[in-house]
Amino acid sequence: MIDKDRYINILKELGSNAKLIAVSKYQSLEDIRALYDIGQRDFAENRVQSLLERRESLPEDIRWHLIGHLQTNKVKSIVSFVSMIHAVDSQKLLEAIQAEAAKMNRQMNVLLQMHVAREETKFGLDETELFEIIALYQKGNYPNIQLCGMMGMATNSDDESIVSNEFAHIQALFSKVKMQLNNEAFCELSIGMSGDYRIALKHGATMIRVGSLLFLK
Repeated sequence: MIDKDRYINILKELGSNAKLIAVSKYQSLEDIRALYDIGQRDFAENRVQSLLERRESLPEDIRWHLIGHLQTNKVKSIVSFVSMIHAVDSQKLLEAIQAEAAKMNRQMNVLLQMHVAREETKFGLDETELFEIIALYQKGNYPNIQLCGMMGMATNSDDESIVSNEFAHIQALFSKVKMQLNNEAFCELSIGMSGDYRIALKHGATMIRVGSLLFLK
């Protein structure tokens, strides 16, 4: 079941400053549909296969976001319909997205994932890799890519100062890239999940990725 009251309260917290991306992994089709029926349109999945399966069974006007690690050989499965790819974590992946988007004559919305957490198991670009990609983007190497912003995950920690510092770091990088690109389309900062979205909002989040809070256990 969905937690309608909590959903409404989160939307009130976000106001016009940020968009709620409902993470639907592990949830039943019935619960996802219930959230859709009260107005939610942006949903996210971590895995390509789950995304494909959910899409087949749910309304066509859902805006699907892929937020998990994406393998290059699975890009072609989603480029035709996905609204945004949040976790672009390598130049190789960006080139694969460009190639598939070009075949479909589509502009693909993407976010560059930064590695700001302490856990080495998390994916993402470092600062050097980030600015190498930005330089190539400015040279026109990715004509079918719309670079919309950046994404990041903080360390899984109860220490709010650690999480806050990591979000502050990605916020600073985001501002630096935004100034360099001078492009209105580069406007999204996808940080914050169920456990830390309030901290993320303090650091300029324009998208938060929340799942467990929206559903009753």
